[in-house]
Amino acid sequence: MATLKGRTLFITGGSRGIGLAIALRAAADGANIVIAAKTAEPNPRLPGTIFSAAREIEAAGGQCLPVQCDIRDEAQIARAVAAGAERFGGIDVLVNNASAISLTGTMETPMKRFDLMFGVNVRGTYAASQACIPHLKKAANPHILTLASPINLKPAWFKRHVAYTMAKYGMSMCVLGMAEEFRDAGIAVNALWPRTIIATAALQMIPGVDPGRGRKPEIMADAAHWILSQPARGCSGNFFIDE
Repeated sequence: MATLKGRTLFITGGSRGIGLAIALRAAADGANIVIAAKTAEPNPRLPGTIFSAAREIEAAGGQCLPVQCDIRDEAQIARAVAAGAERFGGIDVLVNNASAISLTGTMETPMKRFDLMFGVNVRGTYAASQACIPHLKKAANPHILTLASPINLKPAWFKRHVAYTMAKYGMSMCVLGMAEEFRDAGIAVNALWPRTIIATAALQMIPGVDPGRGRKPEIMADAAHWILSQPARGCSGNFFIDE
């Protein structure tokens, strides 16, 4: 059975939710995890910090380096990646999990929220990839996995939340472009997206969304584990939908 034992995963926004579930699944194999996220102090509305995540990861069987990091800031990303590579001897996998969401129409989306979504989703994904790629080029089985959807230009996907859709599709375009750009370097660049909503703590903060309809984050973790266990060469540019 394929394993992630001994491999180092750099996960953005992994203090809770899907990112943490992916980290815990890898930790069960004995992987090393760098958690790069903003939350260092407990938030009563949104449980989980980089330190609580680190404790869970180590209890699950992995090693963890928690790093407080705003992925919109390339200097912070560079320091986090360098710290992870120094601690664990390199970076084998990047999981672009961090994402900001606002399911609001054009007139209901303040520009501050617009900038946050583009800063985290597009800029953050690009910056984290840029910082990790030099290390990934040295890895035996390097992967970038981004939580982004296939691009569908039907107007229905834009109508109710055009800013969010554009920001998520920016992540999708990073996958499409980098998969081709780094194919000859042997880096697999893929995306993973859920078929239905996933019940996370963040979902409970979105008006009009019923977390009871969602599935557990572990289904995404199992799908991510399978993708990251595949040989990188010959496995790139795919948009996987979890089943």
